[in-house]
Amino acid sequence: MVSSKSKRREGNLLPNVRHKKAKRASEADLVEIVEESDVPVDHEEGEVKKTSTNEKAQRDCAEESEIPKGLRPNIISNLTKHQRAKLVEKFRREKRKARKERQKRRREELENIDDEEEREAKKLIPRTLENTREPDITMRVPASGEGEISGGESEADDEKEIRTEEERDEMASYFRKENPPKVAVTTCEKPTAVSIKTVQFGKDLARIIPNAGFFLRRRSSVKGIIRRGTALDFTDIIIINEDHRKMNGLLLIHLPGGPTAHFRLSSVKTTTELRKNFRKISSEKPEVILNNFGTRIGYRVARMLASIFHYSPDFVGRRAVTFHNQRDYIFFRHHKYEFKEGKRVALREIGPRFTLKLRSLQRGTFDTKEGDYEWIHKRGQMDTSRRRFHI
Repeated sequence: MVSSKSKRREGNLLPNVRHKKAKRASEADLVEIVEESDVPVDHEEGEVKKTSTNEKAQRDCAEESEIPKGLRPNIISNLTKHQRAKLVEKFRREKRKARKERQKRRREELENIDDEEEREAKKLIPRTLENTREPDITMRVPASGEGEISGGESEADDEKEIRTEEERDEMASYFRKENPPKVAVTTCEKPTAVSIKTVQFGKDLARIIPNAGFFLRRRSSVKGIIRRGTALDFTDIIIINEDHRKMNGLLLIHLPGGPTAHFRLSSVKTTTELRKNFRKISSEKPEVILNNFGTRIGYRVARMLASIFHYSPDFVGRRAVTFHNQRDYIFFRHHKYEFKEGKRVALREIGPRFTLKLRSLQRGTFDTKEGDYEWIHKRGQMDTSRRRFHI
Protein backbone atom coordinates (compact mmCIF):
# COMPACT_ATOMS: atom_id res chain seq x y z
CA MET A 1 0.00 0.00 0.00
CA VAL A 2 1.43 3.35 -1.05
CA SER A 3 1.17 6.09 1.52
CA SER A 4 -0.11 9.58 0.73
CA LYS A 5 3.35 10.94 1.50
CA SER A 6 4.99 8.85 -1.19
CA LYS A 7 2.26 9.85 -3.65
CA ARG A 8 2.96 13.47 -2.87
CA ARG A 9 6.66 12.89 -3.50
CA GLU A 10 5.94 11.17 -6.81
CA GLY A 11 3.62 14.00 -7.77
CA ASN A 12 6.30 16.59 -7.05
CA LEU A 13 8.92 14.58 -8.92
CA LEU A 14 7.77 15.50 -12.41
CA PRO A 15 8.10 19.31 -12.06
CA ASN A 16 11.52 18.93 -10.49
CA VAL A 17 12.69 16.65 -13.30
CA ARG A 18 11.39 19.11 -15.88
CA HIS A 19 13.13 21.98 -14.12
CA LYS A 20 16.44 20.09 -14.01
CA LYS A 21 16.12 19.01 -17.63
CA ALA A 22 15.48 22.61 -18.64
CA LYS A 23 18.62 23.67 -16.79
CA ARG A 24 20.69 20.88 -18.40
CA ALA A 25 19.42 21.66 -21.88
CA SER A 26 22.25 21.65 -24.36
CA GLU A 27 23.28 24.69 -26.30
CA ALA A 28 22.16 23.08 -29.54
CA ASP A 29 18.64 22.57 -28.17
CA LEU A 30 18.60 26.23 -26.96
CA VAL A 31 19.67 27.46 -30.38
CA GLU A 32 17.01 25.30 -32.00
CA ILE A 33 14.34 26.77 -29.72
CA VAL A 34 15.49 30.35 -30.32
CA GLU A 35 15.62 29.84 -34.10
CA GLU A 36 11.95 28.86 -34.05
CA SER A 37 11.16 32.23 -32.48
CA ASP A 38 11.77 35.82 -33.56
CA VAL A 39 15.11 35.99 -31.67
CA PRO A 40 18.04 34.83 -33.88
CA VAL A 41 21.07 33.46 -31.95
CA ASP A 42 24.60 32.70 -33.12
CA HIS A 43 25.26 28.91 -32.90
CA GLU A 44 28.79 29.35 -31.61
CA GLU A 45 28.51 32.10 -29.00
CA GLY A 46 24.78 32.30 -28.20
CA GLU A 47 24.65 35.99 -29.22
CA VAL A 48 22.01 37.75 -31.23
CA LYS A 49 22.59 37.47 -34.97
CA LYS A 50 21.24 39.86 -37.58
CA THR A 51 18.96 38.49 -40.25
CA SER A 52 17.51 40.20 -43.25
CA THR A 53 13.97 41.52 -43.16
CA ASN A 54 12.81 39.23 -45.98
CA GLU A 55 14.12 36.06 -44.27
CA LYS A 56 12.51 37.07 -41.00
CA ALA A 57 9.20 37.76 -42.72
CA GLN A 58 9.26 34.39 -44.51
CA ARG A 59 10.07 32.58 -41.28
CA ASP A 60 7.26 34.41 -39.44
CA CYS A 61 4.75 33.43 -42.13
CA ALA A 62 5.86 29.78 -41.96
CA GLU A 63 5.60 29.74 -38.17
CA GLU A 64 2.13 31.26 -38.17
CA SER A 65 0.91 28.57 -40.54
CA GLU A 66 2.44 25.70 -38.54
CA ILE A 67 2.10 26.70 -34.84
CA PRO A 68 -0.85 28.61 -33.42
CA LYS A 69 0.09 31.94 -31.87
CA GLY A 70 -1.20 30.99 -28.42
CA LEU A 71 0.90 27.79 -28.30
CA ARG A 72 4.30 29.32 -29.16
CA PRO A 73 6.91 28.97 -26.38
CA ASN A 74 8.19 31.92 -24.37
CA ILE A 75 11.74 32.18 -25.68
CA ILE A 76 12.91 34.78 -23.16
CA SER A 77 12.29 32.40 -20.27
CA ASN A 78 14.50 29.76 -21.96
CA LEU A 79 17.45 32.14 -22.27
CA THR A 80 20.00 32.48 -19.52
CA LYS A 81 20.51 35.68 -17.59
CA HIS A 82 23.62 36.66 -19.55
CA GLN A 83 21.93 35.93 -22.88
CA ARG A 84 18.96 38.12 -21.94
CA ALA A 85 21.32 40.92 -20.88
CA LYS A 86 23.19 40.72 -24.19
CA LEU A 87 19.91 40.67 -26.08
CA VAL A 88 18.61 43.80 -24.31
CA GLU A 89 21.92 45.62 -24.66
CA LYS A 90 22.10 44.92 -28.38
CA PHE A 91 18.51 46.03 -28.86
CA ARG A 92 19.22 49.33 -27.07
CA ARG A 93 22.43 49.84 -29.01
CA GLU A 94 20.67 49.35 -32.35
CA LYS A 95 17.85 51.64 -31.25
CA ARG A 96 20.30 54.42 -30.34
CA LYS A 97 22.15 53.96 -33.61
CA ALA A 98 18.94 54.19 -35.65
CA ARG A 99 17.89 57.34 -33.77
CA LYS A 100 21.24 59.02 -34.42
CA GLU A 101 21.02 58.15 -38.10
CA ARG A 102 17.55 59.67 -38.34
CA GLN A 103 18.73 62.83 -36.61
CA LYS A 104 21.74 63.06 -38.93
CA ARG A 105 19.58 62.69 -42.05
CA ARG A 106 17.17 65.30 -40.72
CA ARG A 107 19.99 67.78 -40.08
CA GLU A 108 21.37 67.26 -43.56
CA GLU A 109 17.95 67.82 -45.11
CA LEU A 110 17.49 71.06 -43.17
CA GLU A 111 20.95 72.31 -44.13
CA ASN A 112 20.17 71.83 -47.83
CA ILE A 113 17.09 74.09 -47.59
CA ASP A 114 17.93 77.72 -48.39
CA ASP A 115 14.56 79.26 -47.51
CA GLU A 116 14.51 80.08 -43.79
CA GLU A 117 10.72 79.96 -43.48
CA GLU A 118 10.57 76.54 -45.10
CA ARG A 119 13.38 75.33 -42.84
CA GLU A 120 11.51 76.48 -39.73
CA ALA A 121 8.31 74.85 -40.98
CA LYS A 122 10.02 71.47 -41.41
CA LYS A 123 11.57 71.47 -37.95
CA LEU A 124 10.05 68.88 -35.67
CA ILE A 125 8.23 70.24 -32.63
CA PRO A 126 8.32 67.94 -29.58
CA ARG A 127 5.00 67.01 -28.01
CA THR A 128 4.75 68.36 -24.48
CA LEU A 129 1.96 68.85 -21.98
CA GLU A 130 2.05 72.58 -22.68
CA ASN A 131 1.58 72.51 -26.47
CA THR A 132 -1.00 69.71 -26.26
CA ARG A 133 -3.09 71.31 -23.49
CA GLU A 134 -6.84 71.07 -23.67
CA PRO A 135 -8.52 74.16 -25.20
CA ASP A 136 -9.93 76.66 -22.71
CA ILE A 137 -12.74 79.03 -23.66
CA THR A 138 -11.22 81.70 -21.40
CA MET A 139 -7.85 81.58 -23.15
CA ARG A 140 -6.91 85.09 -24.19
CA VAL A 141 -6.09 85.46 -27.89
CA PRO A 142 -4.62 88.72 -29.31
CA ALA A 143 -7.06 90.56 -31.53
CA SER A 144 -6.52 90.21 -35.27
CA GLY A 145 -9.80 91.65 -36.58
CA GLU A 146 -10.88 88.42 -38.25
CA GLY A 147 -11.89 84.91 -37.25
CA GLU A 148 -13.76 83.61 -34.28
CA ILE A 149 -12.93 81.83 -31.06
CA SER A 150 -14.94 79.22 -29.24
CA GLY A 151 -18.08 80.84 -27.88
CA GLY A 152 -19.08 82.65 -31.08
CA GLU A 153 -17.43 86.01 -30.30
CA SER A 154 -14.88 87.52 -32.64
CA GLU A 155 -11.34 87.99 -31.42
CA ALA A 156 -11.57 91.77 -31.68
CA ASP A 157 -14.75 91.95 -29.59
CA ASP A 158 -13.33 89.57 -27.02
CA GLU A 159 -10.13 91.59 -26.69
CA LYS A 160 -12.14 94.80 -26.39
CA GLU A 161 -14.21 93.30 -23.57
CA ILE A 162 -11.07 92.23 -21.70
CA ARG A 163 -9.54 95.69 -22.09
CA THR A 164 -12.71 97.24 -20.68
CA GLU A 165 -12.63 94.91 -17.67
CA GLU A 166 -8.98 95.73 -16.99
CA GLU A 167 -9.70 99.48 -17.10
CA ARG A 168 -12.35 99.06 -14.40
CA ASP A 169 -10.81 96.43 -12.11
CA GLU A 170 -9.19 97.01 -8.71
CA MET A 171 -5.64 97.30 -10.09
CA ALA A 172 -6.48 99.90 -12.73
CA SER A 173 -5.15 102.80 -10.64
CA TYR A 174 -1.79 101.05 -10.31
CA PHE A 175 -1.44 100.54 -14.07
CA ARG A 176 -2.46 104.17 -14.63
CA LYS A 177 0.52 105.00 -12.35
CA GLU A 178 -1.62 106.91 -9.90
CA ASN A 179 -0.88 105.13 -6.61
CA PRO A 180 2.58 103.69 -5.90
CA PRO A 181 2.38 100.34 -4.08
CA LYS A 182 2.91 100.07 -0.34
CA VAL A 183 3.14 96.48 0.91
CA ALA A 184 2.95 94.93 4.38
CA VAL A 185 4.43 91.45 4.91
CA THR A 186 3.48 89.44 7.98
CA THR A 187 3.30 85.86 9.25
CA CYS A 188 0.75 83.57 10.87
CA GLU A 189 -1.13 84.39 14.05
CA LYS A 190 1.08 82.90 16.79
CA PRO A 191 4.36 84.81 16.86
CA THR A 192 6.01 82.56 19.46
CA ALA A 193 5.53 79.44 17.35
CA VAL A 194 6.73 80.96 14.06
CA SER A 195 9.83 79.25 12.73
CA ILE A 196 13.01 81.15 12.05
CA LYS A 197 12.82 80.24 8.35
CA THR A 198 9.37 81.86 8.03
CA VAL A 199 10.62 85.09 9.59
CA GLN A 200 13.68 85.04 7.33
CA PHE A 201 11.50 84.48 4.26
CA GLY A 202 9.22 87.38 5.23
CA LYS A 203 12.23 89.68 5.62
CA ASP A 204 13.55 88.58 2.22
CA LEU A 205 10.23 89.50 0.60
CA ALA A 206 10.29 92.90 2.30
CA ARG A 207 13.80 93.50 0.94
CA ILE A 208 13.09 92.69 -2.70
CA ILE A 209 9.70 94.52 -2.83
CA PRO A 210 10.12 98.31 -2.93
CA ASN A 211 8.32 100.29 -0.22
CA ALA A 212 7.55 97.13 1.77
CA GLY A 213 7.91 96.36 5.46
CA PHE A 214 7.90 93.21 7.56
CA PHE A 215 5.74 93.15 10.70
CA LEU A 216 5.01 90.49 13.27
CA ARG A 217 1.38 89.38 13.49
CA ARG A 218 1.02 89.79 17.29
CA ARG A 219 -2.20 87.72 17.45
CA SER A 220 -4.14 90.09 15.19
CA SER A 221 -6.96 88.74 13.04
CA VAL A 222 -6.84 89.01 9.26
CA LYS A 223 -9.76 91.46 9.20
CA GLY A 224 -8.04 93.56 11.87
CA ILE A 225 -4.88 93.68 9.75
CA ILE A 226 -6.97 94.73 6.75
CA ARG A 227 -8.61 97.58 8.69
CA ARG A 228 -5.28 98.75 10.06
CA GLY A 229 -3.58 98.48 6.67
CA THR A 230 -6.34 100.46 4.95
CA ALA A 231 -6.03 103.20 7.56
CA LEU A 232 -2.26 103.37 6.98
CA ASP A 233 -2.69 103.57 3.16
CA PHE A 234 -1.21 100.15 2.39
CA THR A 235 -2.08 98.82 -1.05
CA ASP A 236 -1.28 95.13 -0.48
CA ILE A 237 -0.90 92.71 2.41
CA ILE A 238 1.07 89.45 2.19
CA ILE A 239 0.42 86.87 4.92
CA ILE A 240 2.70 83.82 5.13
CA ASN A 241 0.98 80.82 6.68
CA GLU A 242 2.67 77.77 8.14
CA ASP A 243 1.64 74.44 9.62
CA HIS A 244 3.81 72.51 12.08
CA ARG A 245 6.50 75.16 11.58
CA LYS A 246 6.58 74.61 7.82
CA MET A 247 5.39 77.19 5.31
CA ASN A 248 2.44 75.97 3.26
CA GLY A 249 0.39 78.99 2.16
CA LEU A 250 0.52 82.61 1.06
CA LEU A 251 -2.40 85.06 1.19
CA LEU A 252 -2.23 88.12 -1.07
CA ILE A 253 -4.84 90.81 -0.31
CA HIS A 254 -5.18 93.91 -2.45
CA LEU A 255 -6.47 96.97 -0.58
CA PRO A 256 -8.86 98.61 -0.16
CA GLY A 257 -11.40 96.60 -2.16
CA GLY A 258 -9.68 93.33 -3.02
CA PRO A 259 -9.32 90.90 -4.69
CA THR A 260 -7.82 88.21 -2.43
CA ALA A 261 -5.72 85.34 -3.77
CA HIS A 262 -4.80 82.27 -1.74
CA PHE A 263 -1.76 80.31 -2.95
CA ARG A 264 -0.17 77.09 -1.85
CA LEU A 265 3.46 77.84 -1.00
CA SER A 266 6.20 75.27 -1.57
CA SER A 267 9.90 74.84 -2.44
CA VAL A 268 10.92 77.89 -0.41
CA LYS A 269 14.62 78.74 -0.39
CA THR A 270 15.74 81.82 1.52
CA THR A 271 18.84 83.84 0.71
CA THR A 272 20.66 82.12 3.57
CA GLU A 273 19.87 78.65 2.21
CA LEU A 274 21.02 79.73 -1.25
CA ARG A 275 24.25 81.03 0.33
CA LYS A 276 23.56 84.54 -0.90
CA ASN A 277 24.23 87.77 0.94
CA PHE A 278 20.97 89.66 1.41
CA ARG A 279 22.94 92.91 1.86
CA LYS A 280 23.73 92.79 -1.88
CA ILE A 281 20.04 93.35 -2.67
CA SER A 282 20.02 96.95 -3.80
CA SER A 283 17.24 99.43 -3.12
CA GLU A 284 16.57 100.06 -6.83
CA LYS A 285 13.15 99.10 -8.14
CA PRO A 286 13.33 95.79 -10.08
CA GLU A 287 11.92 94.90 -13.45
CA VAL A 288 8.95 92.51 -13.38
CA ILE A 289 8.67 89.65 -15.89
CA LEU A 290 5.34 87.79 -16.16
CA ASN A 291 5.49 84.75 -18.38
CA ASN A 292 2.88 82.31 -19.73
CA PHE A 293 -0.30 83.65 -18.10
CA GLY A 294 -2.83 82.89 -20.84
CA THR A 295 -6.37 82.62 -19.45
CA ARG A 296 -8.52 85.35 -17.94
CA ILE A 297 -7.89 84.06 -14.44
CA GLY A 298 -4.20 83.94 -15.28
CA TYR A 299 -4.21 87.56 -16.44
CA ARG A 300 -5.98 88.64 -13.28
CA VAL A 301 -3.48 86.81 -11.07
CA ALA A 302 -0.59 88.26 -13.08
CA ARG A 303 -1.93 91.80 -12.59
CA MET A 304 -2.15 91.17 -8.83
CA LEU A 305 1.44 89.92 -8.67
CA ALA A 306 2.70 92.84 -10.75
CA SER A 307 0.91 95.43 -8.60
CA ILE A 308 3.04 94.69 -5.51
CA PHE A 309 6.14 96.03 -7.32
CA HIS A 310 6.68 99.60 -8.42
CA TYR A 311 5.47 100.48 -11.89
CA SER A 312 8.64 102.49 -12.73
CA PRO A 313 11.68 100.15 -12.56
CA ASP A 314 15.21 101.45 -12.13
CA PHE A 315 17.21 99.91 -14.96
CA VAL A 316 20.45 101.06 -13.36
CA GLY A 317 20.05 98.46 -10.62
CA ARG A 318 19.80 95.63 -13.22
CA ARG A 319 17.48 93.62 -10.98
CA ALA A 320 14.71 91.44 -12.40
CA VAL A 321 12.01 89.39 -10.69
CA THR A 322 10.29 86.66 -12.70
CA PHE A 323 6.91 84.99 -12.25
CA HIS A 324 6.91 82.05 -14.66
CA ASN A 325 3.73 79.98 -14.97
CA GLN A 326 4.15 76.37 -16.07
CA ARG A 327 1.36 73.80 -15.68
CA ASP A 328 -0.42 76.09 -13.16
CA TYR A 329 2.69 76.32 -10.96
CA ILE A 330 4.07 79.86 -10.61
CA PHE A 331 7.84 79.86 -10.14
CA PHE A 332 9.48 82.94 -8.63
CA ARG A 333 13.11 83.88 -9.25
CA HIS A 334 15.12 87.00 -8.41
CA HIS A 335 18.17 87.75 -10.56
CA LYS A 336 20.70 90.42 -11.24
CA TYR A 337 21.90 90.57 -14.83
CA GLU A 338 25.24 91.70 -16.19
CA PHE A 339 26.27 92.53 -19.75
CA LYS A 340 29.38 90.84 -21.10
CA GLU A 341 31.14 91.94 -24.30
CA GLY A 342 28.10 93.97 -25.34
CA LYS A 343 26.09 90.96 -26.56
CA ARG A 344 26.03 88.27 -23.90
CA VAL A 345 24.05 88.60 -20.69
CA ALA A 346 24.90 86.72 -17.50
CA LEU A 347 22.30 86.07 -14.79
CA ARG A 348 23.20 85.81 -11.13
CA GLU A 349 20.49 84.61 -8.78
CA ILE A 350 20.14 86.63 -5.59
CA GLY A 351 17.23 84.87 -3.92
CA PRO A 352 14.82 84.02 -2.49
CA ARG A 353 13.01 81.44 -4.60
CA PHE A 354 9.62 79.79 -4.13
CA THR A 355 6.70 78.19 -5.96
CA LEU A 356 3.04 79.21 -5.86
CA LYS A 357 -0.11 77.34 -6.88
CA LEU A 358 -3.43 79.16 -6.93
CA ARG A 359 -6.07 77.70 -4.62
CA SER A 360 -8.77 80.37 -4.73
CA LEU A 361 -9.47 83.88 -5.98
CA GLN A 362 -12.02 85.92 -4.03
CA ARG A 363 -13.74 89.19 -4.83
CA GLY A 364 -13.22 91.82 -2.19
CA THR A 365 -11.07 91.41 0.89
CA PHE A 366 -10.64 88.27 2.95
CA ASP A 367 -13.97 86.79 4.11
CA THR A 368 -14.33 83.02 4.58
CA LYS A 369 -18.04 83.08 5.53
CA GLU A 370 -19.73 85.46 3.11
CA GLY A 371 -17.02 85.97 0.52
CA ASP A 372 -17.78 85.81 -3.21
CA TYR A 373 -15.25 83.56 -4.94
CA GLU A 374 -14.34 84.09 -8.57
CA TRP A 375 -12.44 80.82 -8.84
CA ILE A 376 -11.80 77.84 -6.53
CA HIS A 377 -9.56 74.91 -7.29
CA LYS A 378 -11.52 71.67 -6.86
CA ARG A 379 -9.16 68.74 -7.07
CA GLY A 380 -11.71 66.00 -7.75
CA GLN A 381 -13.44 67.90 -10.56
CA MET A 382 -10.65 69.93 -12.15
CA ASP A 383 -7.68 67.56 -12.04
CA THR A 384 -9.21 64.93 -14.30
CA SER A 385 -6.62 65.36 -17.06
CA ARG A 386 -2.88 66.03 -17.09
CA ARG A 387 -3.36 68.38 -20.06
CA ARG A 388 -5.94 70.65 -18.44
CA PHE A 389 -4.57 73.92 -17.07
CA HIS A 390 -6.42 76.92 -15.70
CA ILE A 391 -3.84 79.73 -15.57
